[in-house]
Amino acid sequence: MSFYQVFDFLRELQANNNKQWMDGHRDEYEAARDYVIRWTNELNEALAAADDAFMPVEGRKAISRINNNLMYHPDKPIYKDYFGVELNISGGPSTFYLQMSLRNNLVGGGMYKPKKENLDKIRAAIDYDGEKLKKIINKKSFKEMFGELDSKHKLKTAPKGYSQEHQHIDLLRLKSFAVMYGTTQKEIAADGFIDKVTEIYKEMMPFGQYFNRALSV
Repeated sequence: MSFYQVFDFLRELQANNNKQWMDGHRDEYEAARDYVIRWTNELNEALAAADDAFMPVEGRKAISRINNNLMYHPDKPIYKDYFGVELNISGGPSTFYLQMSLRNNLVGGGMYKPKKENLDKIRAAIDYDGEKLKKIINKKSFKEMFGELDSKHKLKTAPKGYSQEHQHIDLLRLKSFAVMYGTTQKEIAADGFIDKVTEIYKEMMPFGQYFNRALSV
């Protein structure tokens, strides 16, 4: 089994997204899923070697369910066309996420749309030492790997309790703090992808650790 076969399975699933087909191809699904789980366990070992604070998440717990939640998204197909894996950064609440997909392959992380309580803590941290976060995200190697922060989710004005003239108002207006490295099926399936993911993780570490500290207060 390889990621090429994983993507072959996802293509077949996309073309036959129904329970009857899945029931007849359960073995193929489980083989693809088990491969991603084994790969995730290897990745856990690599990340633990790169970060003493990393807390491994066993592959079976890290991998997302293939079923879409139709209760909240009734218009979506029954099954997803990707495998997702969610780990952590330095053992804290900051997430490290991978998606192996037919359309949108990525490695990303941070705090995506945190709950209000956590968002309030992050804004308090930015108010206190936002220059540290700016130093992290403006680092040349960080920008080359991730570009800009996700700014799709932000306020039109200053959050309550903060001035529109605040020196870090651009960060305070954000409601999500996440970055993404876009990858491809070819890169995922190539030898050495775990090494690439580890490189991405190490670049993301200071970013995730900033939010881990903010939420520990």
